[in-house]
Amino acid sequence: MSFIDTDLLDVYLFEPKVYKDNRGFFMESYNTKLFKAQGFSYNFIQDNHSLSMESGTVRGLHYQLEPYAQTKLVRATRGAIYDVVVDIRNGSPTYGKWQGFILSEDNKRQLLVPKGFAHGYCTIVNNTEVEYKVDNYYSPDHDRGIYWNDPDLGITWPTSNPILSDKDKNHPLLKDTMSQFIYKSKE
Repeated sequence: MSFIDTDLLDVYLFEPKVYKDNRGFFMESYNTKLFKAQGFSYNFIQDNHSLSMESGTVRGLHYQLEPYAQTKLVRATRGAIYDVVVDIRNGSPTYGKWQGFILSEDNKRQLLVPKGFAHGYCTIVNNTEVEYKVDNYYSPDHDRGIYWNDPDLGITWPTSNPILSDKDKNHPLLKDTMSQFIYKSKE
């Protein structure tokens, strides 16, 4: 498995080794030992699975407050997504910055989204399925979000007319949120 740095501190892209033959393929989608050898020690406790039937569906930008903040390991198991993360850690050199990644059933890439980042994605093909591991349970009382098209963020989404939930249509702008996340330098 390859571990790839991104432009955002503490966000990583993973490329699993894929073994293909005439039957199809085999891969390890997660291996605790390999992650720990790279310095990642997350205790993933739940797997989530979503289906978005139409291209242009945007889910996000979501995060949860402490003590229910979540680290996520995200992948598209069918179809493809444009996956976006936004750094919302006060004091971070990349606070308010975002980066997008293509995750697809073909490239099999996975994205590690640590606590202190808002996360969302846009489906870029119909019938896209996304699975992700989390290291904390969902808590409706701690569930928060940022408006998907916040002009201060300037995210370049692959759609101008997204399919959104009522909840995602009404999230506040980043400047109107109170982030409790504090950046901690690893130095």
